[in-house]
Amino acid sequence: MVDCREYRYVGPREIINSLPKNSGCIRVQDTKDIIRWIIETDQIEDYAGFTVTFIVDTGGNLWINDRHSEHVLCASGENVLSAGEITFQLEKDQVEVIEVTNQSTGYCPEPESWLAVKNALQSLEIPHPPDFTMKCIFRLCKKCGTKNLVKDDWYVCSVCDSELSKNWNID
Repeated sequence: MVDCREYRYVGPREIINSLPKNSGCIRVQDTKDIIRWIIETDQIEDYAGFTVTFIVDTGGNLWINDRHSEHVLCASGENVLSAGEITFQLEKDQVEVIEVTNQSTGYCPEPESWLAVKNALQSLEIPHPPDFTMKCIFRLCKKCGTKNLVKDDWYVCSVCDSELSKNWNID
């Protein structure tokens, strides 16, 4: 396993303090797990396929859960190597990833966390894009404490208009 940064949960305490015992998430060990989970949980297909919440745990394993669930639930409150949303397209017994993002305000992983996702997907032999299809850049405003999603290289706090760090500073 290539050395990747670990991300700790940085979301609201009330979410992590109220995690249910049964998360509904699964560790993906092969593509059959994905197909079975989608069927058993009645996942709804959207315009592109089946979009779900994912994390890559610190052991490099891919975990998935319903799109409307929290990443920290999927991670059982533990650190992750990456987190976001992933869209699977199914064709009979074949699974392909057609979209994947690092969109997680609970962990705020950097775009560089793609390496952990790529490694997990390659170990499962799941075809996938060459990188995140949408890269989120998160920064913490040191003046007001707001987590910001940086858009269009505009490193300015959306709440207090302070300049944001160009370097990842969430942890």
